[in-house]
Amino acid sequence: MARKRQTIRDHSAEANLFARRAFFSMFFVVGFLSLILVNLYHLQVTQFEDYQTRSNGNRIKVLPIAPNRGLIFDRNGVILAENRPVFSLEIIPEEVEDLEATLEQLATLMSLTEDEIYDFNQSRKRQRRFKPLSIRNQLSESDVALFSANQHKFTGVHIEARLSRYYPFKDTLTHMLGYVARINRRDLERLRETEQEANYAATHDIGKQGVEKYHETTLHGQVGYQQVEVNNQGRIIRVLDVQPPVPGSDIVLNIDIELQQRAKQELAGRRGSVVITDTRTGGVLALYSSPSYDPNLFVHGISQKDYSELLNSPYSPLLNRATQGRYPPASTIKPHLALVGLEDEIITPETVIKDTGTYQLKNVSHVWRDWKRWGHGEVDVVKSVEVSCDVFYYDLAFKLGIDRIHESMTEFGFGEFTGIDLHEESRAILPSRGWKRARFNEPWYIGDTISVGIGQGYWNATPLQLAQSLNFLINKGQRHVPRLIKGYMVEGEVQDLPIEMKSPMVVKNEENWDLILDSLYGTVNREHGTARTAFENTNYTSAGKTGTAQLFTVAQDAEYDEDAISEYLRDNAMYVGYAPYVNPEISIAVTIENAGGGGSNAAPLARNVMDFYFERSGYNEIATITAAAHEPVNANE
Repeated sequence: MARKRQTIRDHSAEANLFARRAFFSMFFVVGFLSLILVNLYHLQVTQFEDYQTRSNGNRIKVLPIAPNRGLIFDRNGVILAENRPVFSLEIIPEEVEDLEATLEQLATLMSLTEDEIYDFNQSRKRQRRFKPLSIRNQLSESDVALFSANQHKFTGVHIEARLSRYYPFKDTLTHMLGYVARINRRDLERLRETEQEANYAATHDIGKQGVEKYHETTLHGQVGYQQVEVNNQGRIIRVLDVQPPVPGSDIVLNIDIELQQRAKQELAGRRGSVVITDTRTGGVLALYSSPSYDPNLFVHGISQKDYSELLNSPYSPLLNRATQGRYPPASTIKPHLALVGLEDEIITPETVIKDTGTYQLKNVSHVWRDWKRWGHGEVDVVKSVEVSCDVFYYDLAFKLGIDRIHESMTEFGFGEFTGIDLHEESRAILPSRGWKRARFNEPWYIGDTISVGIGQGYWNATPLQLAQSLNFLINKGQRHVPRLIKGYMVEGEVQDLPIEMKSPMVVKNEENWDLILDSLYGTVNREHGTARTAFENTNYTSAGKTGTAQLFTVAQDAEYDEDAISEYLRDNAMYVGYAPYVNPEISIAVTIENAGGGGSNAAPLARNVMDFYFERSGYNEIATITAAAHEPVNANE
């Protein structure tokens, strides 16, 4: 009995244990199923919209669309920068399984060069993997056909068709127009800083120099987008929505391409620049720097060899001599100093000095010489400009002093940016006491002032500054800002921008303007004028000033011998002028490096360009003013 009762108890304990285990097992199963059901509800109901959006993201892509870059025209509607269709071979690194093997296969198929592969790998280091990178630009028709037939072998490689910049006038406009080129790391950093990176999502090129860079925002336009549905291989199935890009604005320049071409023709084979402006508006009609180069080389990526040739050339073709070239202004600034002398009453219209060919200060042994060895005899203000008398300006500079010279020449724009719509511009140097102390840690000497009086010594200026300062004289203190852009092309019509002006120069005696303009007339038209020979028998009456800039100091007892010195040490030839004399239309500044005298070299070049301008317009002035009997007139009447 006892054994039987024990057996019953054991069975009862096992049953209880089983029941407890079954209960706990059922509890865990029910709890687990509950968690699954709750999670399913959470995923399918509560977070349905979130996961639906993620799912759509896997099959719907938003692709940026690059805007067409605005065109650039000259003042007469001639296109200077256009867009042409080109094809490029592009790779998206993220979509390529074995990039090295793919590059090898492409090199064999497309005959890729080592330079092309190297440039691609360098670009790959700077770009994100999901962005397309070009490995060859400007594919030929045969290249396109060859790759299209083999495209199925190259996942992540495709041909991209797009519009690319083209400059039909090539090296004629380079320094003024600039060029576009591939966006690099520095460009991207600048775009991020200015919060413009998103607007360049599909853009390959950006303005690098000249007008293309200065007016980049206007020319570029606004990026567009298209929303597309893609399959699991990334192929586009259909387009869901399109937001078209806004093309860049077409701009019109003041540049006259025919006048620009003539300036180029006249400077052929010489180093220098020609700047021509509209005296009535400040618009730049021509701005040519020689030598130049073809900007199309940079659009699709210039080769290292070609770039090295440009960079290392002894003729510095990359330099914009018109706005960055720094030259002693020489005698071209004598009219400006004469005006200041008249205003300060240091000299008067009746002031006469006797020039014997030398100038010397009391208790100073150094002797300053006139360019004319035996001097010019008796010289007044008007004649001092006409014959370019150095002695007159040695004495005037000494009496004015460097502080007054610096103050007044700053008003004429020297030592300052002109405000032209180009980033490539130099302030050049208008020296002062403070400048010399900061630069050389030396005091200013009287001899420094005397050299400045004839536009030599530490003073240098850009040709554009010379053109601008001449316009200030012509317009009697009205100061136009030189501008390349004229306006915008809208539906075939030009919408001009307002003329930009600085505050005018104020003088005490308005008659001083007329006296200075009369001296410029005499330089070109009177018997002893330094530019008279160059402008004989023109169909228009002009005025101007010659300049011959020395590049090194000749020993006091020595003579300047052009044949005995290196070409790069020979004098620069300079000329500034305008026409017609009454109611002026254009002004010109010519600089020719190492060419010799301004009257014999720069002035004839200016004459040829001005002849072209007036002959083309049919202008034929019946001269009523003669060199023998001329009274000062208001040049702006």
